[in-house]
Amino acid sequence: MWSERLVPGTPEIFVACREGNADRTLLAIHGGPDWDHSYLRDPLERLDCRVLLPDLRGCGRSGRVPEAEYHPDGMMRDLVRVLDSFGVERADVLGHSYGGMVAQRFAITHPTRVHGLIVSGSSVLPVPPDAFAGWTEREEILARQENPWQREDLSPEECVRAEAFAAVHANVRRPEAVPGYLRRLEEIRFGAQYARPFLAGTLVSPRLPDAAQRIAEIGIPVLLLHGRQDMTFPVDLIDPTLALIPRARAVVLEDAGHMVHVDEPDGYLDAVREFLAR
Repeated sequence: MWSERLVPGTPEIFVACREGNADRTLLAIHGGPDWDHSYLRDPLERLDCRVLLPDLRGCGRSGRVPEAEYHPDGMMRDLVRVLDSFGVERADVLGHSYGGMVAQRFAITHPTRVHGLIVSGSSVLPVPPDAFAGWTEREEILARQENPWQREDLSPEECVRAEAFAAVHANVRRPEAVPGYLRRLEEIRFGAQYARPFLAGTLVSPRLPDAAQRIAEIGIPVLLLHGRQDMTFPVDLIDPTLALIPRARAVVLEDAGHMVHVDEPDGYLDAVREFLAR
């Protein structure tokens, strides 16, 4: 059973919480970034530990701030407030996609608050321009994908929503998983608070340029949890990341795409459970 809380402050941060074994807390950070946490609830709700799922500032039911304050440093302060509000001194932190970069930054800037780090459907290393060169299937799927940002009849919020639906077949590998994923998308409170500064070229990335080195220096355990068919963050970045972070290990799910937890929920949960049980 999920409970919901607004963590006070500026801005207020909405958090969905599933109580469990309070000895272990998983803080899970969504991607987008103009999405909310809800698409991650399943299968994380099947874990035995406490799970905290915040909406990032400006997302979902969290408060809005001036455009200049959609900055990673503000997100870090928000996440500290979330942990403090629930009385959590240290948590395992999972981040998916854009949230994977937010989670890395949090581990690097607040190492005393993090037990371990799970980077899911994301990457520690920057994605090179030619990362997907020669992947014909990806090229064909993206060529068929409508770009809603070229339409003048849609608001930015409507464009973010339309983009998510247009990218379904790029993000989900297994056809039988698509109907359930579409239902998830229907429930998301999409926004455009990050899209506006991104389009203006002023949005600061949460990725730190020396992330791999700094994570290695912290010495926390790291799990790279990835879909072999991910069309957003290439699986080829896994091996060079493992070479840079001695305490990192990887689980690659063969029949999963960018939404690895949707394509292979059981394999995803097995990997998360094993990591949390260390």
